[in-house]
Parts: sequence; structure tokens; C-alpha cells
Amino acid sequence: MNLKDSPRPLDGITVVSLEHAIAAPFCTRQLADLGARVIKVERPQVGDFARNYDERVDGLASHFVWTNRSKQSLTLNVKSAEADEILERLLTDADVLVQNLAPGAAARLGLSFEALSERFPRLIVCDISGYGADGPYQQKKAYDLLIQSEAGFLSTTGQPGDDGMAKAGCSIADIAAGMYAYTHILSALILRDRTGQGSHIDISMLESLVEWMGYPMYYAYQGAEPPPRAGASHATIYPYGPFTAGDGQAVMLGLQNEREWYAFCDVVMKNAALASDERFNTNSLRSANREELRALIIQAFSHLSADEVIARLEEASIANAHVNDMHGVWEHPQLEARQRWVGVQSPTGKLPALLPPGRSNAFQPQMNPIPGLGENNSEILAQLGYGLERIESFKTSGVI
Repeated sequence: MNLKDSPRPLDGITVVSLEHAIAAPFCTRQLADLGARVIKVERPQVGDFARNYDERVDGLASHFVWTNRSKQSLTLNVKSAEADEILERLLTDADVLVQNLAPGAAARLGLSFEALSERFPRLIVCDISGYGADGPYQQKKAYDLLIQSEAGFLSTTGQPGDDGMAKAGCSIADIAAGMYAYTHILSALILRDRTGQGSHIDISMLESLVEWMGYPMYYAYQGAEPPPRAGASHATIYPYGPFTAGDGQAVMLGLQNEREWYAFCDVVMKNAALASDERFNTNSLRSANREELRALIIQAFSHLSADEVIARLEEASIANAHVNDMHGVWEHPQLEARQRWVGVQSPTGKLPALLPPGRSNAFQPQMNPIPGLGENNSEILAQLGYGLERIESFKTSGVI
């Protein structure tokens, strides 16, 4: 069977999303990848504020391009009287409602699970917030960097010292929350097939990122010293990080066990005796004496180019990587060889897009256009049973 004609896992599923920024859009884009119809409800004139973060992608915002392909955009003034009727019609045929509005905003609009479940018993409602639906932080504003801070992530990143902290270079807290929202929605759809009932999903950005902090939390169990900041190196395994070769290029490498340590000394360093040096003959000692060991490694690499270092590492079966910038990732030979780049349409023309991670022999992911603001207003409203005159009146009165 031609994969283009194969059914996708979420074909026939409709998702209505009152979303902005990253967490909810990242979740719903992945649902769209699997075939769901995602109706993105946006504010008239303004839209999702992530549309205006920058203009780096042919005039479009980088965050928005990344998280909003394969969706339909419906502009709707949710505070207008007519919006209640439109939302009611939308939710009548919807399977999932996703929202990451300000704390309490969805409830004030009558869009809480409690308000909807009696009328729409099969509806799955997913609320994404910074801190969750209850607790002392319930009403607290939450942005990605603030959650990185609250979750302890910043205590593990950057250079040693309290003033050396560094944020993640991508929206890691938003991404974590979006991933857990996505997987919870999939599980809720499976559960609904068994029970016939929808469910309420409460996703906290804080809890999502704290889950990812499991290793450093347990390392600091019962008041033990937390892992120190170690820049791009591993905090407790060594050598594991970037090392500069003689041509000034950095090579990333990582050792995981004693067999690799002996191979590293013999094949890469050309110094087999170093393997039994009492300063370095266990991982704990190598980590404790990392500055001395680092000097020896840099000295050995100073006569080699980065490619020569990598060749030795490959010979010794030591894990290694190039330290790519974003241009290197765009041109990565592995992504090209696996044909991971495709084109998607947008309001400014065709743009490259990375296929969703994971490859199935059963279906192709949905890779439809990135919508312009309100691009699908007339189409969606007509499908909801509104005639042309009513749709025009919505436009005139600012409902859409």
C-alpha cells in the first residue's frame, strides 16, 4: 500500500485548542502530525502572540513555524456573546479541548471540564499551566525560564559558581509539558475507547520538568551534595564533554566504563600506562581530578586535528560527536541521508520542516500548511452550519 493513502492513527479526531506560546501548540502540532484535525482558536487581529516573537523565517516567527503546521486557524473573540454559540458548535463534534490560557481564564469562559463534561461526556479536556490546577502556586504566572528556575534545572547548567548558571537554549519546560500533554491525550483517547467517557488532564510545567530532573535529584538524595555545574561536561562522569583539538575545533566525547577508559588511554591518547595511574583509575577519581586529566587530554590532542581525534575515537569505539551550530544541523549528513526534511506551505511560501521523530512503516505523518491568522474562518464556520450572511456579520462585529 502507498503510505500516502494509508490511514493515520488520529484520522477523524478533532482537537479544539485555545493556545498560545509553545507548550499547548507543541502538543497539538504532534496530534496533527498523527492525522488529527486541529482547530486553533486565536484572538482577532492579534492571534497567538508567538506569531510576533520574531520574523526570522521569511517574515514568520521561528517559534510559530515550528509548532503550528497542519492546523486550521479560527479567529474568535471568546468574550463576545456570539462566541459561546460558536464554541458550543465546535465542541459538539470535538474529541479534545486543549488550553493553556492564563490561570482561571478557561473556567471563567465556561470551558472547564466540570462545566463541559455533562453536555459533552466524551470530550477530553487538557489544561496546561505552569503549576497545576491547585496548590499555593496555582495562580502564579509561569514562563519557560521561570519554570527552569523553580524546577532546579538552572542549578545544574552553566559554569561552576552561583553566578555561572545558564538557561537551556530551547524552551525545555514548555517542551516537557507539551510532550506530557500529548501522551496523556493519546492515553485518554485509548481509555475512552474502553469506557466511552472523556477525561480531564491537568498538566503542570513544573511537574513535567521536575520529572526530567530525576538523576540530579536522586544524586542529592537526603541532603547529599548536588551535582556541580560543569558547563558542557558531565557533572559526575569524566572524561565526558568537549575537548579542543590542535586546529581549534571542539570534539565531544564520552566514556561510560573502565573498558572504554583503557581503550581511550591506549588508542586515543597513545599512553596505555595512564589507564592505571592512581589519580585516574576509577570514574570517581577521574571526576575528582578532572583538571589534571583535562590538561593531559588537551596536550595529547594539541598535535591532532578534530577529524584526526574523531578517527582515533572511532578506532577505540569511544562515543563522540561534532559540536555543531545550527547551520551544521541544517546540513547534517545523517538527516539528509534519512530524508528527514520535507517542505510545508506557509503564508509566505514553502518552508523546510523536519519530519516528526520516529518513522513508521504504516503511515506518513500529516505535513500540511502553517495557517495564516484566521485563514480558515469561513471554512470552519460554514461547516458549523453558519451561512454567508451570518459569517459576514461576525466579521463586521469583530466576533471573528
